[in-house]
Amino acid sequence: IDLRLPGDDRAIQVALALLEHPADKRTLPEWGREVGASARTLARGFLAGTGMPFGRWRTLLRLQAALPGLAAGEPVATLARRAGYDTASAFVAAFRRETGSTPAGYFRDAAG
Repeated sequence: IDLRLPGDDRAIQVALALLEHPADKRTLPEWGREVGASARTLARGFLAGTGMPFGRWRTLLRLQAALPGLAAGEPVATLARRAGYDTASAFVAAFRRETGSTPAGYFRDAAG
């Protein structure tokens, strides 16, 4: 799961905070108040710097953060909560949408 960081100073502040705490559920307006930018400015910063909208970027960040635990065989439900998902099924759905495979299938295919 490839993930680029945005170049905008305020968007990078948000990105670095989320790298530290992927489960943080703050919205772009909430982040904007935190870093002194509008939600629209942050949205533009993420799109211009990463080539994707903030929501998709955050999804990929959360999935990327879970990969080491998945590789180590940790329970999906535990990793899902740690990554900011309310349920394991929501995590698995996001994983499948982004990778084309379930977490178990992803590592089975990689070992292939």
